[in-house]
Amino acid sequence: MKNILRTAAIAAIAALALTACGAAPSATPTGGNTGTTAATPTATPINFKACIVSDQGGFDDKSFNQLSFEGVQSATKELNAGFKYVQSHTPTDYAPNLQAMVTENCNLIFGVGFNLTADTVTSAQANPTIHYALIDAQPSDASGNPIQIANIKPILYDTAQAAYLAGYLAAGFSKAGKVGTFGGQPYPTVTIFMDGFLQGVKHYNDVKGKNVQVVGWDGKNGQFTGGFVANDTAKGVANQIIDQGVDVLLPVGGPIYQSAIAAIQDSGKQIALIGVDADQFVTDPTTAPYILTSIQKKMDVSASDTTKAAASGNFDATPYVGTLANGGVDIAPFHDFESKVDPTLAAEVKQLKQDIIDGKVKVTSYLAK
Repeated sequence: MKNILRTAAIAAIAALALTACGAAPSATPTGGNTGTTAATPTATPINFKACIVSDQGGFDDKSFNQLSFEGVQSATKELNAGFKYVQSHTPTDYAPNLQAMVTENCNLIFGVGFNLTADTVTSAQANPTIHYALIDAQPSDASGNPIQIANIKPILYDTAQAAYLAGYLAAGFSKAGKVGTFGGQPYPTVTIFMDGFLQGVKHYNDVKGKNVQVVGWDGKNGQFTGGFVANDTAKGVANQIIDQGVDVLLPVGGPIYQSAIAAIQDSGKQIALIGVDADQFVTDPTTAPYILTSIQKKMDVSASDTTKAAASGNFDATPYVGTLANGGVDIAPFHDFESKVDPTLAAEVKQLKQDIIDGKVKVTSYLAK
């Protein structure tokens, strides 16, 4: 178990976020898989190319890389614009992959995830005539201090709001009186899920006079796998939490949910899983026996909207922040768990969503304002 204290960099990042609501490349990127997709001829072809670089999870991660990819891809097909993509397998791939997209004469380049921040900033500063978008990340310098760059649009999500709903739901669904969570790394974009989840459980306890416990995160310290890869380390962290008696589990970190499912299977226990980013019941049907709900970031929608805006000459570097109110975040349907969730609890979660939108219930996060 890794107990990690979030650093002051979170506050710094928050400060900036709150200031505003096909041919192959000439050189193959290191470790990258490049590709193009043909545009659907539904419109007159336009002289615009949108490109995207994945984090090391790849575009088939059933999570944030995949959703972002699908959003850019759908927009370019609709516009009959060019589309180029490249997958990263290790952190050393980020810089050459971004440079490959520059060489490809892309007009808009997406970097997916916090890990691409530094290399995206470097690339954007070196190429001021190209537009960039950072999905789920905020530009910062080498020391982690926030900076504003005219050709980078931060696309952020206040997932604490949706996670609050999931925490309330998990507390009401739990029979053991214990629910758990763990993350990949203690980035703000990871701990924001865990913060909201913890607050939602506490709200349930306050409303119901209960004492449902949260294992794996106390608001400052928690358990993390050290990365965003489904592996034995992630499975080991999941096992540690399961061993403490939880019956609902929230893994935050792309494909590490796969390791959580493996740990649940090995335990032989009835444990419900909460997905993140995408509706994982849909993106990965093998999760159906486990998925209670998912905390969604509508990355496909925001990536598509950003692509269309840039293609029409309306690129805007003002940060986008997805909320329950604007539909940028939400929780997914209960799917196969619909009959297992008490109708009264489901109704309370629905009302809680409206109360958050109306400002009657306050959710704390670094993007809350």
